[in-house]
Amino acid sequence: MPLFPLSNVWLFPGAVTQLHIFEPRYRQMIEDSLDQSGRLVIAAVVDGHESDMSGAPPVYPIAGLGEIGRHERLPDGRFLILLLGLTRVRIREVPSDRMYRRVEAVPLDETPVCQERVGDLRRQLSDAVLERTGELLNLPEDMPIGSLIDLLMLRMPLPPTVVRRLYTECDLSCRAELALAEHAQRPHLDSKKRPRRGDPPAE
Repeated sequence: MPLFPLSNVWLFPGAVTQLHIFEPRYRQMIEDSLDQSGRLVIAAVVDGHESDMSGAPPVYPIAGLGEIGRHERLPDGRFLILLLGLTRVRIREVPSDRMYRRVEAVPLDETPVCQERVGDLRRQLSDAVLERTGELLNLPEDMPIGSLIDLLMLRMPLPPTVVRRLYTECDLSCRAELALAEHAQRPHLDSKKRPRRGDPPAE
């Protein structure tokens, strides 16, 4: 898969990320991707190597696989794309005969939540997500735990180090507990103002 290294960018499954592609090597990457599967890997650059972006900075081994949903080719050759996150992957760099880097990408092997804890964690995560939104969300009762964790993470102002810790945690129970702990200690919507499940829609 083509590799697009970015500083402090994590592609979440189900989330859409807008990207402006202007470097020649990444223009080539998008051209090639559009002619093939339309998929590429977004990997976060290892902390401290942000100044190496013009070269080949090291990246974290857990990254996000995405698919180009929409693209606009500008007259000067630049691209504006919307990339839909598909799944977390574990990556290993391989030789590339193109201007951009390539990786082997394998879907992340995550440890599921034990069945006895699923109901309780789903309830806690759903309540936390609702506490951090200004509108009533109809969250499916059978929404995967991993998706609920990602929703919660995306609604919190987390520092990059915490995002990395949560994003790369392979044990879903541990990831859920860490996300809930961050939620508990960070400011969120006043409980008297936030919508609750079962409330009528605001007029």
